[in-house]
Amino acid sequence: MIHYDAVIIGSGPGGEGAAMKIAKSGRKVAIVDERKEVGGNCTHMGTIPSKALRQAVQLYARNPQRFHGNYIDLLKTANQVISKQVDMRSSFYLRNQVDVITGRATFEGPNKMVVHSEVMEEHISADHFVIATGSRPYRPEYLDFEHPRILDADKVLSLKETPRSIAIYGAGVIGCEYASIFRGLQIKVNLINTREQLLSYLDDEIIDALGYHLRDNGVRIRHNEKFSHVETTDDEVNLHLESNKVIHADYLLWAQGRTGNSDNMGLEKLGIDLDSRGNVIVNENYQTKLEHIYAVGDIVGYPSLASAAYDQGRFAATHLVEGFCDSQLVEHIPTGIYTLPEISSVGYTEKELTEKKIAYEVGHSHFKQLARAQITGLTVGMLKILFHPETLEILGIHCFGNQASEIIHIGQAIMSQKGEANTLMYFINTTFNYPTMAEAYRVAALNGLNRIS
Repeated sequence: MIHYDAVIIGSGPGGEGAAMKIAKSGRKVAIVDERKEVGGNCTHMGTIPSKALRQAVQLYARNPQRFHGNYIDLLKTANQVISKQVDMRSSFYLRNQVDVITGRATFEGPNKMVVHSEVMEEHISADHFVIATGSRPYRPEYLDFEHPRILDADKVLSLKETPRSIAIYGAGVIGCEYASIFRGLQIKVNLINTREQLLSYLDDEIIDALGYHLRDNGVRIRHNEKFSHVETTDDEVNLHLESNKVIHADYLLWAQGRTGNSDNMGLEKLGIDLDSRGNVIVNENYQTKLEHIYAVGDIVGYPSLASAAYDQGRFAATHLVEGFCDSQLVEHIPTGIYTLPEISSVGYTEKELTEKKIAYEVGHSHFKQLARAQITGLTVGMLKILFHPETLEILGIHCFGNQASEIIHIGQAIMSQKGEANTLMYFINTTFNYPTMAEAYRVAALNGLNRIS
């Protein structure tokens, strides 16, 4: 039996972040993953393939004569990116002398586990463990996901044809992103939302803009609808709603949340607590009930972001190695939603500031007024800055439009500063390259300042 200082289960962002931090401290580390290729669900089934597919669809939408609108052909671009990501991440483990073990890990005791692979069983032990096995699409028992016309976020990446129509049940991040992708290919899309509005945790103005542009692009959005039952044939899916509506489509994409990959790992026998969706419950240091066993990434639930998972892995590893957790370094985690156009935000929304009774004012910059947006022809979108009317402290930044998830980081950097460095005046007094999309910050800051002058 080989003994390690730490064993990481899962090679996605959370596992990678933990493994790199622990290995660089001089500890003996192994990483275990069911897949023969590293990268986790983020690389193989989630973030990378869906965003690569989105980019291909975006290129097609702008130049349909040059690019074929065949869903299968566009998926091939994602596979090319996945291959490059796997090669790069494999080199990280090799360079840092992290053992990579292929197989499914199951705990045999608090400090022992067995790894089952196609060819053998390998027993290993460790002083510490980090669970970073991620999550998978939630599949209710009353739906037959073996049927080829019932999809989830994993199965949709294995489609063998370009649909003519698709019904998407669930208008969260995944539902909205795939509504954009499929509609970009001129596929008929019905987006069924179980709530009153899309992505209700976002700023209301951004939600309104997203809803408008989805509808403007031809997506049929149905709010406050509930699933009743589904009928399937060889050729179509009939989705029955409680309102007596029946949605006919070639495929149904079920997008109702995710489930933690915690089953069949022996966690219950160790007394490790799980919630109703299979997520591991941890403390502020990412420790489970057993202090030497940590959990990070999607397996612990919110915020379920690849960027946050990597940071959580580093924070847990820091506590494991040095005895303290520096997770307070990330106060505001930016969100990135890759619809068409995309959305990104950091900090408070107007609704949250109102509930907290914090005074604020708003500065806007509409992309259609920016020279760079006019040059590229991508003029849909805006940047809004929420700030305190007296101190001018930046309280929140919200962006909707092309490259929103890139643009947001300028504001995030300023929000992370202390005192006078985090104010509206930074954007007013800074010289931005011209023409750039970054100039939106200066325009929005001046707009906001004019409101209180």
